Amino acid sequence: MRITRADKSVLSDWWFTVDRLMFFSLVLLMGAGLVLSLAASPPIAEKHDLEHFYFVRRHAGLLLPALAIMFAASTLTPKQIRRTSLVILLVGIALMILILFLGPEIKGAKRWLQLGAFSLQPSEFVKPAFVVLTAWLFNESQKRKDVPGLELAILVYAIFALLLVLQPDFGQTLLVTLVWGALFYMAGINMVWILVLVGVAIAGLVTAYYLMPHVASRIDRFLDPASGDTYQSDRSLDSFLHGGWFGRGPGEGTVKDVLPDSHSDFIFAVAAEEYGLIACLFLLTLFAFIVLRGLSKASQEPDGYIRHAVAGLVMLFGLQTLINMAVNVGLLPAKGMTLPFISYGGSSLLAMALTMGFALGLTRKRPMAGRLKHPARAEHEAEAAGARGQTA
Repeated sequence: MRITRADKSVLSDWWFTVDRLMFFSLVLLMGAGLVLSLAASPPIAEKHDLEHFYFVRRHAGLLLPALAIMFAASTLTPKQIRRTSLVILLVGIALMILILFLGPEIKGAKRWLQLGAFSLQPSEFVKPAFVVLTAWLFNESQKRKDVPGLELAILVYAIFALLLVLQPDFGQTLLVTLVWGALFYMAGINMVWILVLVGVAIAGLVTAYYLMPHVASRIDRFLDPASGDTYQSDRSLDSFLHGGWFGRGPGEGTVKDVLPDSHSDFIFAVAAEEYGLIACLFLLTLFAFIVLRGLSKASQEPDGYIRHAVAGLVMLFGLQTLINMAVNVGLLPAKGMTLPFISYGGSSLLAMALTMGFALGLTRKRPMAGRLKHPARAEHEAEAAGARGQTA
């Protein structure tokens, strides 16, 4: 099937306006995730007495829905993305509250909603919606003094962060706080507010350290490995040493046999051991290209809401990547955070597809946007066109 500009279908319009470089880079990441799932997940399946390729089949089965979600989200207009985000945020927050009372406890946390054979983690889907709405609220607070955008942005953050802490999920809380703080700074809010919020964040971290033993344990083990069990971090570092530049070869790694989360949180370590540092650098370059491409697109956007939303979504993607990789190489304590599009995890994969779908949708070429922003220029162009018509 050939797509032409004369075709007025949704697919044709999308194809000629979307950032195809970013889109195909994301598709390439999905393909890399499937390859690494083949390498990392079979031993985990066997440990759970499951079929050898159980996790591989589930991961592969989610790729088509993920692509569909990313495509559908990228066809939306900025206004539709904002409205969709509001619906997702409200439903997601309600589900997060429900899970605290009815959700199953897994590894000491209540984060999932059981739906038959599948489990859903609502907080993953709330994150992109939260970023889009926060960006819009910050922008509205600067444009319209009659809209309490700043106060609402703080309220939405407080509710979301509190629910994450109650799960508990401090890794996601940290991620959301970093992105929200960056948007706060980008919005040009008074520095006094920023200093106050930094103080609150530090106070929250100190409180968590003294009141929550598992938080204190992770920080202590990171600062002083001799103070506790650092088995996963040690094995992850060993995988980089054993893999060298070119790896031990597909299927030849051993870290996946001893790490309980090798198919999810520590899949980057599996890539290092079996495919080497060259493959890891390729993945890092691909992630960096997507982030820099998104930030470049955001910097060129005249609309404040779109500029901040794209920057926030790309930062969400980039910071989650950075945190996961930093944990794998021992630069951060274990967070339980997936590597976008690479790690196994249905909610994470679908939610990240939604995140980058929103980013693709917001960065699509909009020929009329410039005219709406510059009515005088549009009027001048119309007059010039009319003059040329009369001359002809």
